Amino acid sequence: MSHPSGAKTILPSLGIVLVAGGLFFLGWFSYLWFKPAPAPYSYQLVDEGGISKFPNLPLQAWPDLKISKYELRVLSLEKPIAIAYRAAKPNGSSILLNWESLVSEPIGFMGGEFSELATIGTDITQHVPKDALILAWWDISRQLHLLSERETLFTSHLGQPLITPSYWKDRIPVIDEYERQFWGDQGGGEEGHKFEQFVDALSSEPTKGAALLRQLAGSRDAYIVVHPTDLYKVGLLRPDRMEIAFKDFPLTGNVHGLANQVKAWMKEYGYDTYTLQSLSEKVVRAYFLNQNKNGKLLLAQMLPLMNSTPIDFEALQLVHKHGGYWVYKIPAAHNPS
Repeated sequence: MSHPSGAKTILPSLGIVLVAGGLFFLGWFSYLWFKPAPAPYSYQLVDEGGISKFPNLPLQAWPDLKISKYELRVLSLEKPIAIAYRAAKPNGSSILLNWESLVSEPIGFMGGEFSELATIGTDITQHVPKDALILAWWDISRQLHLLSERETLFTSHLGQPLITPSYWKDRIPVIDEYERQFWGDQGGGEEGHKFEQFVDALSSEPTKGAALLRQLAGSRDAYIVVHPTDLYKVGLLRPDRMEIAFKDFPLTGNVHGLANQVKAWMKEYGYDTYTLQSLSEKVVRAYFLNQNKNGKLLLAQMLPLMNSTPIDFEALQLVHKHGGYWVYKIPAAHNPS
């Protein structure tokens, strides 16, 4: 039986097309299967301008700042889960100025009241020598550098630790990359290495930790600023050195009742001391430590724990305190004669 002219060439070509199409769909299926899910949230710009547009931020002493306000949005939720205020610097970099979490579980960043930090920045400007070096967690360092114009050991957005809820753990790589793209300025290897040493110092025995801080600061005058949230962040990065947990408690006006609740929770879960952070007029957060297991560590001794006070601390010199922020002078290196 004869075939129409060209049929012998059409049929093989059609087979090639079908095979190619099958390979294409197989490849596309594989791409979708192995492609990582996108970041579970996004930063959405909602406002920007000078400080007059943001009267909730105490920035009168820094009138030239340009501020951008972002909402942290999750697609499946109607309301934002956090508010971020970003300050632009003349060199094009940006700094997280303030973070307002709108959910109970820590997401993104943890810090104290911005009004307290602004006061610390003003106090440093007035009382700390211009050539002194400030040590603090990398995000607090960047804020204090902006607010006090003093040199800080850390200047980059190091992004450690990455604070996410447990149900986002499988998306940590893509979240890390999204944060890197949004904030930029990740710093070099040397700064990252110094930050690891800084975390080691805070999670060491007090005398050793203070000596490590002095090594980081070199020979110049140096001060360190700490906050209770640093406990949680050190615990995430050094869980083998600092066992820590936290729980939020409602403020009812009954101080003794609150203390009893906190101590009962501490005893039930096997911790032996705690410190408090005020989150609002209605809520206080308790950070719990296990000193019997981990020993007395530098950072814990720099903050007010149950039955202890930083005023009695000798490894560093307490020079200032405002709100949840504590400022110490790092003693000069001991030179044996």
